[in-house]
Amino acid sequence: MPHIIAPSLLSADFSDLKSAVRLVDESPAPWLHLDVMDGVFVPNISFGLPVIKAIRPLTKKVFDVHLMIVRPENYVNAFRDAGADVLTVHLEASTHLHRTIQAIRTAGMKAGVAINPHTSVNALEDVLADIDLVCLMSVNPGFGGQQFIQRTYQKIEALVDLRKKTGSKALIEIDGGVGTGNVQQLIHTGADVLVAGNSVFGAKDPARAIVELSA
Repeated sequence: MPHIIAPSLLSADFSDLKSAVRLVDESPAPWLHLDVMDGVFVPNISFGLPVIKAIRPLTKKVFDVHLMIVRPENYVNAFRDAGADVLTVHLEASTHLHRTIQAIRTAGMKAGVAINPHTSVNALEDVLADIDLVCLMSVNPGFGGQQFIQRTYQKIEALVDLRKKTGSKALIEIDGGVGTGNVQQLIHTGADVLVAGNSVFGAKDPARAIVELSA
């Protein structure tokens, strides 16, 4: 399966989100990554339900919604109604993670679980067979433009092994510091989905950047 590029709207020009969504819509990237931050779980506030609902009619691309919020289980149906196709919650923010995964799937979305750089992939063992995606944070969550954490490669390898052990079909997504300098190594190591923020929207030619990352 070819890898999936998911441009991250967090790095786009917030004064012209319509153009940013149109750019992705006309690109080969099949997903649009949407980071929702609450200022509690992470030290930043981004955007939420009204923005996602407003841009949903602008594209048929997959909305890959990453919740960096406390109590994500309270908002599952709301994000479904706003237009999420994939809903990812953080293991560290979910007291009853398995119940939340079930709620996401019952709501008709694909279920993802994200883990922070300090969290071992082994913490996913008991839920890996029940989810559609694992998001490995390759930077500390909260802000775009951070430097890629090199240890992520070992975590990908460990997750590939754990996926085989559990019989999981979950995609491996990498979020943070992804660019043309490491995209090939990430794919070779086992990544399936690459979130690209600054490397797309910070590029002189964002459309070309998506094409290059997708190659």
